[in-house]
Amino acid sequence: MSLLGTKIKPFQATAYYNSEFVDVSEATASGKWSIFFFYPADFTFVCPTELSDLQDYYDELKSLDVEVFAVSADTHFVHKAWHDSSPQVGQVAFYLVGDPTGELIENFDNMRPTGMADRGTFLVDPDGVIQFLEVTSEGMGRNAAELVRKVRAAQHVRTNPGEVCPAKWVEGDATLVPSIKLVGAL
Repeated sequence: MSLLGTKIKPFQATAYYNSEFVDVSEATASGKWSIFFFYPADFTFVCPTELSDLQDYYDELKSLDVEVFAVSADTHFVHKAWHDSSPQVGQVAFYLVGDPTGELIENFDNMRPTGMADRGTFLVDPDGVIQFLEVTSEGMGRNAAELVRKVRAAQHVRTNPGEVCPAKWVEGDATLVPSIKLVGAL
């Protein structure tokens, strides 16, 4: 069953954020756009490159009222140790959420049989509804620039009912208004 269009489930976890351990829950994400960025494990190979890439776009995402929650089954203690020891992860300013029980990973149906998270990205709107999801294979890193484009498209569709964004749409491009006149015309 696809989680697309469903509301996120309640959760409680501890994150390493702003040099502190903080509690996070579905309420932390409520009222704003949120990206839940699941990755397999700390101290691995592709994961730090993805977190670093996402950090490069974090200020832009914040300007779009988007918060980022990076999640793995590691503890918040391990997240702090990784943040303190990795040059790439040390730059991360968004939430590094520890999910050692797997509650949050399971809530997003994103757990591997090995007990690690799949490389999954979920965009959640201010109402807590999943508007976008993507899961890639273990060895394939994600692209934060494309994620930002998708965030902008989702926000445009939300604020412009009746419009849809065609392939490769970027902010400022023309949108489409579905109608019988478009059937077969594209």
